[in-house]
Amino acid sequence: MRWGIFSDVHSNLEALNAVAAAYKFENIDLLLCLGDIVGYAANPVECIQRVREISRVVVAGNHDWAAAGLLSLYYFNDWAKQAISWTKGKLSIPEHNFLKSLKPTYKNEELILVHGTLNSPEEFDYMSDTFQAAENFALMDRAVCFVGHTHKAGIFLQQQDGKIDYQREGLSQLREGCRYIIDVGSVGQPRDGNNKASFCIYDTTRQEVLIRRVSYDIEAAQAKILASGLPPFLATRLLAGK
Repeated sequence: MRWGIFSDVHSNLEALNAVAAAYKFENIDLLLCLGDIVGYAANPVECIQRVREISRVVVAGNHDWAAAGLLSLYYFNDWAKQAISWTKGKLSIPEHNFLKSLKPTYKNEELILVHGTLNSPEEFDYMSDTFQAAENFALMDRAVCFVGHTHKAGIFLQQQDGKIDYQREGLSQLREGCRYIIDVGSVGQPRDGNNKASFCIYDTTRQEVLIRRVSYDIEAAQAKILASGLPPFLATRLLAGK
């Protein structure tokens, strides 16, 4: 099986379309989304529609639940609050109900999906360090878990002796007896200094995880944000990738 796993689209239709096009050259069997379809950029409705078209499974992100009224805005920064409030006004009832229906985790025989962390999936904590990773490895009954939320792609590896290592994006050859937490990065708002959209491929036959990047029309996405009346910072940060 060759899975395509992506996260944190954040209403950036240009980035989402670029990733969807890139996946067409990767012989993907099924696409999976780790949430945060909406928030920040100017095409929430179109991104919801596109994700529903291409993804077999979608788990809830904090922006998705907030836009659906399931999560308080208290812990969001001002830019996020403004974007969520703006997004709410754009959603129809079916789109609202779709976001409201999303569950925080998903598991099958090969993998686990969660937007933030397994130890508190409904609180949307960040998988930010090896201490957080250790708590999540303790809860895993599969060898591989995919996460998003940080907007920074990377891989946590737990060796058979329990030692945990971390590497930035790239190719990882999975080793038998080890376990992995893979942060797939962000499609629509990368924050690791690389402004290209991030996406992941998991090949269970080759036992490989690949995190790849693709360019998209950043200027078009920025222009939409500015024209919509959303905070200008949400446009300027796309070019910086931070």
